[in-house]
Amino acid sequence: MTDDQHERDGQDERDGQDGQDGRDGQRLRRVFAAALDDALTGRGVATCLGLDQETEEALWAVYDAGYFGAGRQVSEERVAAAHRAFEGQLDGSNAARWREQLAHRFPSAENRHRER
Repeated sequence: MTDDQHERDGQDERDGQDGQDGRDGQRLRRVFAAALDDALTGRGVATCLGLDQETEEALWAVYDAGYFGAGRQVSEERVAAAHRAFEGQLDGSNAARWREQLAHRFPSAENRHRER
């Protein structure tokens, strides 16, 4: 990942954390709306759109419920879960949760040394 990409990723998080919906946040909202529409209408979920893993997984759950579900009806709960996942991307809570999980999975070298 280039420095520009890291800087943009950080800006996306800051936009969400500040409660301001900068240009990138507005773009992501349009992307999410289109991706949710695709999931609801059975077209699947495109990747590499700038949505995080948690949001993409929630969109796939919407798609799966419509495609494989009884009567192909998607529950309001699934759609609401997709919206919550996306809001977590915008406010940075998904990334914070991921960093915390990563820290528990791969403790620092200093902590590993103390455990010996």
